[in-house]
Amino acid sequence: MPDTDNNPHHFDFDLDRGIRTQVVEKLESSPMLPLTRGAGPHASGIYALYFRDRLVYIGKASKGTTKSKRTLRARLSEHVGKISGRKNITLDDMKFRYLTLASEWWVFAAEFALITHHDPEWNASGFGSKVPGIGRPGTHRVSQFNEQFPKK
Repeated sequence: MPDTDNNPHHFDFDLDRGIRTQVVEKLESSPMLPLTRGAGPHASGIYALYFRDRLVYIGKASKGTTKSKRTLRARLSEHVGKISGRKNITLDDMKFRYLTLASEWWVFAAEFALITHHDPEWNASGFGSKVPGIGRPGTHRVSQFNEQFPKK
């Protein structure tokens, strides 16, 4: 195998970096909106949630490739419901940005790129739709999100 590291004529395209650069730039240039029920389009895409103007969560809605067939509007409404039922947080604390994507494959690629770039706190906290703590068989762990924002 030729030594490509020291070859000034060799180039490997970094597709991950290319996707990440473009999606970060586009998302950050999209308008910040208040998180309310009914917000967002009936389309597939990615979104970023902001708690007190700090990016805390990146998510996706893929109506064409997931069992739930959720749209951005449906997914954001789920978050509205979850936040509305919590202490120490209100919908006034929350804003969001979103992007729609024509290809379902790009939804997954864009979400991965944004999570890799931003490493949002709530993506590892138990905020999303999966239950990483209490409720999962065999565990009594309380998620970080549930500790910080207990149910009302």
